[in-house]
Amino acid sequence: MRFDILTLFPSICEGPLGESIIKRAREKGLLDIRIHNLRDWATGRHSITDDSPYGGGQGMVMKCEPIFAAVDEIKAEALASGGPAPRLIYLSPSGPRLTHAIAAGHAAARGHLILLCVHYEGVDQRIVEHLVDEELSIGDYVLTNGAIAAAVFVDAVARLIPGVLGDENSAAEDSFAHGLLEGPQYTRPADFRGWRVPDILLSGNHEQIRQWRAAQALDKTQRVRPDLLE
Repeated sequence: MRFDILTLFPSICEGPLGESIIKRAREKGLLDIRIHNLRDWATGRHSITDDSPYGGGQGMVMKCEPIFAAVDEIKAEALASGGPAPRLIYLSPSGPRLTHAIAAGHAAARGHLILLCVHYEGVDQRIVEHLVDEELSIGDYVLTNGAIAAAVFVDAVARLIPGVLGDENSAAEDSFAHGLLEGPQYTRPADFRGWRVPDILLSGNHEQIRQWRAAQALDKTQRVRPDLLE
C-alpha cells in the first residue's frame, strides 16, 4: 500500500514512520511511504506556500498553487506507472473523526493515498472543494502541525494490513475491533507487592478465560466509553 504525505515539515513524519513495526513493514515491501516537502512545488525565490486570509483574521492560509501542483504530479506519476488512482485525504480538525472502521476500510482497499497535512489556519477552501476526496480528523482537538496527524493515520491503517504485525490475531483483539475496549492484561510475576493476577487467568481453562475477558471488556466499555455501546 502506498502513502504520499504532503507536508511543510517532513522530519516530523520521518521519525515515527521510520522506526519499529512500520520500518520493518517498509523494508519488506508491504508499505510504500513517500514524504514530500510542499515547498518543492512552490514558485518564486522564497518558495512561499501560505498567505494572509482574504477578509482579514489571524494566522496564515496555505495556498492553492503548490498543493494542486504536487497532487497533479503525484497522480500523473501513479497513473503512468499503472498503479491505482490516488485518493487525497485532508487531515483537518473539522473532518469526521477517524475510527477503527475507517482505518480498516482503507487497509482492506490497499489503495494509493495522498495525505495533505494542515498547517497554520488551514488551506484555501478551493482545495477542499475541488481536490480533496476525504476529510478526516484524529480527534476533537487542534494540533500545532498536521504532520503529526498524518503519522497517526498511517500507523492506524498500516497495522491492519496483513503481514505488518507479527501476530495476525493482534489487531483483531484490539480495542474497537469489535466495538468494545480491550480488557485488562497481566504478565509475570503472578504476585507483585501483594497484587495478584486474577486466578481465572492461571486456571488453564481457555473457555472460561475467554468468557472472563469478554465480560471485562464489556465492563470497561460501560465505565469508560458508554457511547460505544450505543
